[in-house]
Amino acid sequence: MTIAVFLEHHDGELQKGSLGVLGKAASLGEEVVGVVLGSGVKELAAGAGRFGAKKVYVADAPELEAPLPQPRVDALAQLVREQGIDTVLFAASVLASDTAGGLAARLDAGLNWDLVDLASQDGSLVGTRPALEDSVYADVGWTSDVKLALFRPGAFDPAETGGEAEVEEFAPSFEDFSTQAAMIEQAHEESEGPSIEDADVIVAGGRGLGGPENFTLVEELAKALGGAVAATRAVVDAGWYPYSTQVGQTGKTVAPKLYVACGISGAIQHKVGMQGSGTVVAINKDPNAPIFEFCDLGVVGDLHEIVPKLTELVRQRKS
Repeated sequence: MTIAVFLEHHDGELQKGSLGVLGKAASLGEEVVGVVLGSGVKELAAGAGRFGAKKVYVADAPELEAPLPQPRVDALAQLVREQGIDTVLFAASVLASDTAGGLAARLDAGLNWDLVDLASQDGSLVGTRPALEDSVYADVGWTSDVKLALFRPGAFDPAETGGEAEVEEFAPSFEDFSTQAAMIEQAHEESEGPSIEDADVIVAGGRGLGGPENFTLVEELAKALGGAVAATRAVVDAGWYPYSTQVGQTGKTVAPKLYVACGISGAIQHKVGMQGSGTVVAINKDPNAPIFEFCDLGVVGDLHEIVPKLTELVRQRKS
């Protein structure tokens, strides 16, 4: 069995989620290779060896410079066919999800998504997927010759195991329709601290804050804890905070070690995006808020009084 891991990269760095999936694949004892696609990315490939890749295939082409899925589908499909790869793993992101879907259609391959684990049983791969609002876990498999899998963000932490990877370049050919789309502009959000996908600590704000001006309470606590700021859909829809911070069913799925929910009721749409968190702390003045049913620590009270005191206490402890 040969397993390939799509190694996504941004701003000259391999992404944490991809490296986590790579490490998990390497732990299965199968032959694992990495795949890096882009323009001017050969230098990135060698670093994947520290996370378990024995070999990294690199396609360096101008058609792959923009983060568009279709040229990556062409490159991956060619690599799978030429190298006899039977499994391709992806860490979920917008680009990875689009690419995985396109590759599944191109290769007529089965795609399991939202996986949180992977194991080798009797020579076959078995994935683990949450179901029924994460209340149960189901084992899933594949019936197709080529198997594709998307893993939930934060499913695995990268673990350096040492080692070096052999880097092999290949030259993909592109379908005419794959190069018809062009990226006119790519906006880069200016932000401080880690992104919510990578953060070990997240402080999230909901409608209970009362207004956008009160997000400074959340920001100050996140800064004191060395974490990132997140928001609920209601807050984002109201224009209080940007969509890139939205956690939930229509936003991002996160799994930090600590999740502090400030003024968040805990509707199921939000819960599905953060219930993989290690420890959940809820601050809400409504003792009947649904979030108190699944948080690890709940504080009933006015967040406008509690959060500033908590922030000050954290600062004192750190100093």
